[in-house]
Amino acid sequence: MFAFDSSLPPPHEESVKKPPHGNESYIALVWRRLKRSWTGMMGLILVGLLIIMAVFADFFAPMDPKATDVGFAPPQVMSFHDKDGNFVFRPRVYALADSDELDPVTFQPIVGPDYDNPRYLGFFVKGAGYKLFGLIPANRHFFGSTDGQSVHFLGTDKFGRDVLSRAIIGSRISLVIALTVVFIVTIVGTTVGMVSGYFGGTFDVWVQRFVELVLAFPQLPLYLALTSLIPVTAPTNVFLAFVIIVMSALGWAQMSREVRGKTLALARIDYVRAAMAVGATDRRIIFQHIFPNVMSHVIVSVTLHIPSVVLLESFLGFLGFAVKPPLISWGLMLQDTANYSVIGTYPWILAPVGFVLVTVFAFNALGDGLRDAVDPY
Repeated sequence: MFAFDSSLPPPHEESVKKPPHGNESYIALVWRRLKRSWTGMMGLILVGLLIIMAVFADFFAPMDPKATDVGFAPPQVMSFHDKDGNFVFRPRVYALADSDELDPVTFQPIVGPDYDNPRYLGFFVKGAGYKLFGLIPANRHFFGSTDGQSVHFLGTDKFGRDVLSRAIIGSRISLVIALTVVFIVTIVGTTVGMVSGYFGGTFDVWVQRFVELVLAFPQLPLYLALTSLIPVTAPTNVFLAFVIIVMSALGWAQMSREVRGKTLALARIDYVRAAMAVGATDRRIIFQHIFPNVMSHVIVSVTLHIPSVVLLESFLGFLGFAVKPPLISWGLMLQDTANYSVIGTYPWILAPVGFVLVTVFAFNALGDGLRDAVDPY
């Protein structure tokens, strides 16, 4: 006879290993696919950093964006060498100053780095005062000079204002405009598209004719015509609200057309027909059966639409039809680049273009990664 070892579990009690991804939700599956895309993850990280920079813009800006200094001062390069060329661990910058030597042609003092008076750099230094979230007084900055002196890592503009600080502060307005416009466009476009595609018939025909009318407008001349209607003396908040409304009014039609196409396909699926058969209301079918299934497409469209709004705001700001001072945006800063001679002489004023490029790349990369994760086939 065979001896039975009581320490071993009975055969029917053996644990069966479950597949590692057997009970994953849809969001977990999308996240797992997104993590496989290095461009999508890079875009997600950059978008997160941009949002953090915009929220805590006053903390990350090394200088007061309204403080003036020498106009068109070149960027100051961080150095790890002293005046004798020896390597040092403490980072520093050298401000420009007039030397005792004269230029042999113009007989003007030669401008060069002031090696005798270095400005030491550090993290979490004291600087210009500000109010965090508009409520909490603070004077700490993420990076800057330890003695509170001016440091211009990207130079200054024609009024002597720090370009880097203004670009960081300007990210707040540019991203707020983009996110607000995309939010309004998403709400209106998704609702109109689902309702039009679900009801169909004559209602759908008339709605789509109106959508085509909106899409047929030449947007740039219309933007310039509408924004020029506001008087120059209008308050800044009114001008900003009007720009957002104009962008939203001309941007929802394309989203509506895309969502309508998805809704036309979903309205013929069995579970939607079953909901109709049991007497579910149209509102319940649209927002509880159709809307969750178009949400994945809407999310991807949002991430791909934000860069276009950022570019549009920058372009309108370059033409002088975006925000007005004292507000700061990337488009407003680009007005200084309208003169070719200024660009050739002071190329660092093009720094806001770099912020725009990074923002556009970040949201496009995230949108591409989400598109592949939502619909891998």
